[in-house]
Amino acid sequence: MALKLGPWSGRKYFLDKMTLRDLVGAYFTHHAIMAYLVLAIGCLVYLVLNPSNYWGPALAAVLVLPIYPLAWYLLHRFVLHGRWLYRMPQTAALWKRIHFDHHQDPNDLGVLFGALYTTLPTILIVTIPLGWAIAGPSGAVAAVASGLLTTCFYEFCHCIQHLPFQPRWNWLKRMKKLHLAHHFHNEQGNYGITNFTFDRLLGTYYSHPRETPRSSTVFNLGYTGEEASRYPWVAELSDENQQPGAMRPARNR
Repeated sequence: MALKLGPWSGRKYFLDKMTLRDLVGAYFTHHAIMAYLVLAIGCLVYLVLNPSNYWGPALAAVLVLPIYPLAWYLLHRFVLHGRWLYRMPQTAALWKRIHFDHHQDPNDLGVLFGALYTTLPTILIVTIPLGWAIAGPSGAVAAVASGLLTTCFYEFCHCIQHLPFQPRWNWLKRMKKLHLAHHFHNEQGNYGITNFTFDRLLGTYYSHPRETPRSSTVFNLGYTGEEASRYPWVAELSDENQQPGAMRPARNR
């Protein structure tokens, strides 16, 4: 019998039933967050043991910060909210795990965190070419570390946005309001998680629900009953609480 260790063993976490203290404990013991932090520490150790001109790696790490929100925006809008992944049997399970399940139940912490087999390649693809172009191997390592830590920040803010907790800082309150509108009013806007600059630049930003019509696909991302009849693979993988529908609240627990 496999040995089960840690707070994530054999249980589920739902953000609407958690306190901030509960979240901190669950966040830092999730395997994805631990992986990001361990890899980031490894990158920093490499930089310390291989000293070079620190300005290049530092510049690479800093430049990741404005570029990462663009990468996330494009992936979120055109891949996660695109409809081509669920239309192929080879990628239907992937789409279900990385986004459909989260919109079906935004409070389920287990599917809020990105899957490592998708997030790590994305981080490496975005950061390594940039860092290498600026400062070679050290720049690439510094950029990867910056991407990993940025992802940790994104994930924690994402958790806060679904937690029944009122942030003290106005910027975090605003961020939470915009993201919840994406989940519960119209999913075809406010694609940013911590940064909505590219929503503003590319015409998908709305600051208040009354500014844009309510979406009938906010929970199923367009995977309606009609779509499921044509592309049944996600429906076949879903339980009775996740069957496609026009619009309904998150599943009961």
